[in-house]
Amino acid sequence: MTRPSASATLRVKLGLAAPALHAATAALWRHEPAGLRPRYVEYLSAMHALIRASVPLMERAARRCAELAPGDPVAGPLGRYLEKHAEDERGHDEWLLEDLAAAGADPEAALGRLPSPVVADLAGAQYYWIEHQHPVALLGYIRVLEGNAPAPWLADRLAARTGLPAAAFRTVREHAGLDAAHLADLDDLLDSLPLTAAQQVAVAVSALRTTDGITRLFTYLAAAPGGLS
Repeated sequence: MTRPSASATLRVKLGLAAPALHAATAALWRHEPAGLRPRYVEYLSAMHALIRASVPLMERAARRCAELAPGDPVAGPLGRYLEKHAEDERGHDEWLLEDLAAAGADPEAALGRLPSPVVADLAGAQYYWIEHQHPVALLGYIRVLEGNAPAPWLADRLAARTGLPAAAFRTVREHAGLDAAHLADLDDLLDSLPLTAAQQVAVAVSALRTTDGITRLFTYLAAAPGGLS
């Protein structure tokens, strides 16, 4: 019997955690005339705090790959993927600041605000695993973020329900299109890497921990505007 691929195995594991994340996402975007608009602004601020860590995480993981190569057969192709993906993601945190400005919020306030402990947990766990386990763990984090992109219709629906201009939804709109292709590239990489059993566990633990963190983040955001202050 053919063993399932690494990407398929990970997809099954993530499926177990998907219902809670889907419920949190639905609660975040529920239609409340007085609440959805400020909640969306809070979402932009929280996502900026998270996304601005993405490129530095990938750059640090790529440097760790360079340190591990050539004795590590995973490090070389992983490092090349991370370097390319970091360039693909560069500047996306600026999109969120532009979205905040278009929504009538102050981007400087988002930059000066202490990020939520939930956001710090999400990014901080990745730094630990990159430094003290193996940079391949970061693929689990990326897999969850790419695999839970906004739906293609979400930007237009939010614009209609909040009354905010289309310019306030660039990040949501762009990621609805970009992340599907990125996810396919990541699945191909997972299936091509000569992962050890321990490395597969690291990727899965990272992915499940990230799913839990995103679920908690969306739950807090859904509770009330300003709930992360």
